[in-house]
Amino acid sequence: MDKTEFWDLVGRARADVAARAVPAPGSGSGAGSGGSGSQGTGERGGAGRAETRAVADRLAELLAEQPAERISAAQQTLWDLMAESYRAPLWAAAYTVNGGCSDDGFDYFRAWLIGQGREVFERVVADPDALAGLDPVREVARSWDELECERVLGVAWDAHRAATGEELPPTWSVRYAPLDPDWSFDFDDEREIARRLPALAALFFDDKPDGTDERDEAAEGDGGTEAGRTEDRAGTGAAPEEYGGAR
Repeated sequence: MDKTEFWDLVGRARADVAARAVPAPGSGSGAGSGGSGSQGTGERGGAGRAETRAVADRLAELLAEQPAERISAAQQTLWDLMAESYRAPLWAAAYTVNGGCSDDGFDYFRAWLIGQGREVFERVVADPDALAGLDPVREVARSWDELECERVLGVAWDAHRAATGEELPPTWSVRYAPLDPDWSFDFDDEREIARRLPALAALFFDDKPDGTDERDEAAEGDGGTEAGRTEDRAGTGAAPEEYGGAR
């Protein structure tokens, strides 16, 4: 399963979730939307997370209809996208949006981003400051919630188990390239973030002239990352513990 086929399934999953969200005529509720601005509610973790989890659940169902070898191929494609998005500017943006971003947190943020579909993913990876134009991000700026969805990382595991009754074989791998050393600065440096990610800074910093952030306490213990770190999981078949792997 190549990227185009994988993204087509994500698009189908998003469309199905959006269709379910549209209320029946006369229900009195506003119409749902499957676009990048759609937001989920009712799940701890923030704007857009519940919707993205629903997309992940539907994606797992669609993958379960595929032959086992294509499910395994989808797992590799998923982690190819994770490697493609492993970039320091995006990490700085995720740190700004979520009020901190650990290694695992960056994995879960990128998983959330994959759940937004191909157009949003590619636009944001190319220009992380474009996150400021997404409704879920603007909601997070008001609510102090976080954008992440670990569930996306487990779609192939669940699909393979549903389709075959067996665990996904550890045949996939991921290798992260070194991070851009030009972004080797403290992501708590709001002046530097404002210089490099001005649209996000306008959302998250402008109303805080004293430089404080109400999320600092909640994010205590999270840090940025040292540029140049290379993570090689080739051949390990590692996955989040929730999905049968070890991190």
